[in-house]
Amino acid sequence: MSSLGELRNVALSARRRGPRVKTRFTDNKAGYAFLAPWLVGLIVFTIGPMLYSLYLAFTRYNLLQPPRWIGLDNFTQMFSDERLWNSLRVTFTYVIVGVPLQLVIALVIAILLDKGMRGLSFYRSIFYLPSLLGGSVAIAILWTQVFGKDGIVNGFLAWFGIDGPGWISDPNTALGTLIILHIWTFGSPMVIFLAGLRQIPDMYYEAAQMDGAGRLRQFFSITFPLLTPIIFFNLVLQVIFAFQSFTQAYIVSGGSGGPSDSTMFFTLYLYQQAFTQLHMGYASAMAWFLLVIIAAFTGLNFWLSRFWVFYDD
Repeated sequence: MSSLGELRNVALSARRRGPRVKTRFTDNKAGYAFLAPWLVGLIVFTIGPMLYSLYLAFTRYNLLQPPRWIGLDNFTQMFSDERLWNSLRVTFTYVIVGVPLQLVIALVIAILLDKGMRGLSFYRSIFYLPSLLGGSVAIAILWTQVFGKDGIVNGFLAWFGIDGPGWISDPNTALGTLIILHIWTFGSPMVIFLAGLRQIPDMYYEAAQMDGAGRLRQFFSITFPLLTPIIFFNLVLQVIFAFQSFTQAYIVSGGSGGPSDSTMFFTLYLYQQAFTQLHMGYASAMAWFLLVIIAAFTGLNFWLSRFWVFYDD
């Protein structure tokens, strides 16, 4: 008797829920319709290719013949690939040197612009412009002219009797010119720093001035601690972007990573393996290896943030 009662209750409950679920779907169908294009794009153009590249990472595939399953061979091959480790060394140098210098310059410019000077919108646009153009092919070509043997930089040095090298063609200076190009695109983090500076209450500075604190003391005791969440945000973003840098090295070196592999970024070597050597399986394994490196670097940044990032609760 009790079992029949329970079944009746379940049936009545389902009958009551049915129209409600249908009504909820009808009410939200406009939202689902707007969401559908993004969802389809995410599955077709992001998740689908990612899963397929994961499959290719365990195969030997040259784009002309069907993929052949080889297990972990592509990953074990990385350990004996000297050019891959050289590309990692070049990329790490680019990230570790370029990103901190870019953030320091972005912060200094943001502090100067935060002083309420006239024409702030104009200067903000001028300084932001390199961020929009820095990754373009045109700017990379221009960079080869500026730092070429007969470029503007050597022309400037010639006024002082200095015979400059071919900055792009010299293995000792080629990577440095790409780091300078990366630093030059400081506009994006600068705008974020500027927004963070505007959020710091003036009463902190007024109280510090009444206590006789100078500008340097105000920066290290007020500005820097309250700005650490913004610095951390910019650091994570710029590290991820720097690891994926490709266009500048490709254009400056003509796609070779030269001279002497001094500008062979990891992404450039990956491109060569995929579309020059037609080692698509090996390139897919490299892509997943890079993903793991970026995830590890980002995780390390989050772990270290507990020691230097302060939140104003």
